[in-house]
Amino acid sequence: MLLELDRYKFIEEVERLLQGVGDFQLDNFRDLEVQEEEKEPRELVSFVDRQSESMLFEGLSPLYPEAEFWGEENGKRGEADWMWLVDPLDGTTNYLNHLDQFSISVALLYKGKPQFGAVYKPISSEFFHAFKGLGFFHNHKQLHSLQTQRSFEKAMIGTGFPYRSPDLKDQFFSLIEDLMPRCRGIRRFGSAALDLSYVAAGWLQGFWESDLQPYDVGAGLLFLEEMGMTVSNHKGEAYDMNVDRMLVTAKPEVHKELLARVADHYGEEGLQF
Repeated sequence: MLLELDRYKFIEEVERLLQGVGDFQLDNFRDLEVQEEEKEPRELVSFVDRQSESMLFEGLSPLYPEAEFWGEENGKRGEADWMWLVDPLDGTTNYLNHLDQFSISVALLYKGKPQFGAVYKPISSEFFHAFKGLGFFHNHKQLHSLQTQRSFEKAMIGTGFPYRSPDLKDQFFSLIEDLMPRCRGIRRFGSAALDLSYVAAGWLQGFWESDLQPYDVGAGLLFLEEMGMTVSNHKGEAYDMNVDRMLVTAKPEVHKELLARVADHYGEEGLQF
């Protein structure tokens, strides 16, 4: 089982691998010769995404041989109780536009539930990780939930534009208009893996987004769980990354109002895959 591993060596090897992939990404960052492709409207990919995923497959597979591999670019390579879930370059659009908010996200799932997660931000060498039940760490320093309550008025809320969900565009912008005078600010950074890491760390106090994929959120969901954040769908039920189109997460004292406003604007129809 995972907890029977030498966790310190395991983390060291995962971090070294992610640093190597991150160095490869930085070597090609802001290179005008990097060619992009459009998988779907506004869904970009490049050889950097594909090569990063290949590097992660080669590096992660021997770390936990029982696990199969599921990456954004190549899909599932098998079926097993244990599964590596990988987004090799979360924030590809930022990357290809020479903006430095992008990350690498890996999670190790057991029967669909994250048991280990890591997110690495190459530009700043920031490393977030967690084992289930053992806390959440930023650059190997354990973070603890702040006991100070924060009102909704003082909350910074993150989100992502609904490029994958044009059917939800009107609801999204009506919610933005509703929230703007009620919270401290709204931010859209462009890497959901980092957004969820920031909520877990307490740097954002809430977040919502539609149509996130499992590889976007696998590691982040574990971080949020370890830090006692509330995570739900638009109806307040436990969020299922394979079913729900809407993720709403926040500090518990912020989640109630954020959820109420999400539910008011989005309603309950058409929000499952």
